[in-house]
Amino acid sequence: MSVHVCHLTLSHFRSHQRTRVELDGRPVVLSGLNGAGKTNILEAVSLLSPGRGLRRASTDEIARRPQAVGWKVRAEIATPDGLRQVETWAEPGGTRQLRIDEKAAPQIALGELAAMLWLTPAMDRLWLEGTEGRRRFLDRTVLSFRPDHAAQSLGYEKAMRERNRLLREGVTDSGWFAALEAQMAQTGARISANRHHALAILARHADPDSPFPEADLSLDCTAPTDEDALATALAEGRRRDMAAGRSLIGPHRADLRAVWAAKGMDAAQCSTGEQKALLISIILSNARALASAQGGAPVLLLDEVAAHLDATRRAALYDAICALGAQAFLTGTGPELFDDMGPRAQHFTVFEVDGLSQLKETTP
Repeated sequence: MSVHVCHLTLSHFRSHQRTRVELDGRPVVLSGLNGAGKTNILEAVSLLSPGRGLRRASTDEIARRPQAVGWKVRAEIATPDGLRQVETWAEPGGTRQLRIDEKAAPQIALGELAAMLWLTPAMDRLWLEGTEGRRRFLDRTVLSFRPDHAAQSLGYEKAMRERNRLLREGVTDSGWFAALEAQMAQTGARISANRHHALAILARHADPDSPFPEADLSLDCTAPTDEDALATALAEGRRRDMAAGRSLIGPHRADLRAVWAAKGMDAAQCSTGEQKALLISIILSNARALASAQGGAPVLLLDEVAAHLDATRRAALYDAICALGAQAFLTGTGPELFDDMGPRAQHFTVFEVDGLSQLKETTP
């Protein structure tokens, strides 16, 4: 059985003062004008997974204005182990809190509860913009396979920040550097191993017969992936790094590279529609891999996914989602974009009344 959200309540969440929706596990289509509040629903669902959600917003940015009384997302999630109750919220100026089955829990527990993947319009330029966005995309993919990846990344970043501080202050004590570099090397080697492991899994679950182009993915990183070799490289690079005021080698400098396999064309050289198709291909490979490993598909959040897709690829995407048995949340400006979904999905119109978002279930 695929994990799915079966009840969702938003309170003072962006444009939603009070929104409650009952879901049955089918894909969820949300259509409506720009600014109606469709993406806000996807963002709320994304906070049922670890991290800052699909917009990476601060807790105060999420709260509905001008009230600013805090916000809450409450959900009931169907899992192979039964129904689970999840509440996440933040008070004004406070940090995000979480309860699972009425007990306080750390965010990492959400990763064990429900796997979640997403695509947003901002990611349409993933292959054209800076490396940070591609690393973040890759690391969310890695996290879906290796929940410990977040802890390794946090450990690496903490040690690197401290090393960078020593570099900027001109500290020369090799003992201090050696301890931090050992931590960076240990966690950095695991980060690299996790990333390569994830790319290998995606390659195994690519569908060469899909209308979405198969992507050859690789990691562009000059840093050693072996722990001892990375520690040595960091030690040898201290003088150069001190001149720069930051660490110039390590997995934090890696880049994700994608090539349209059939054409041998780098993703950055593809058209906008081709780049979108490549991203969808990667997400579907990730979903198939998770479904195979976990016995059920992850929840998919696909914001404005129909943009830049022709009718043939839209229909193929909907067929792929239904074949996976995934609960996918899809948004678009018009219901006609989802005609091929028909009764295979629940359809909702999202609209605004006096500045508040409202939902109405419709029949396709």
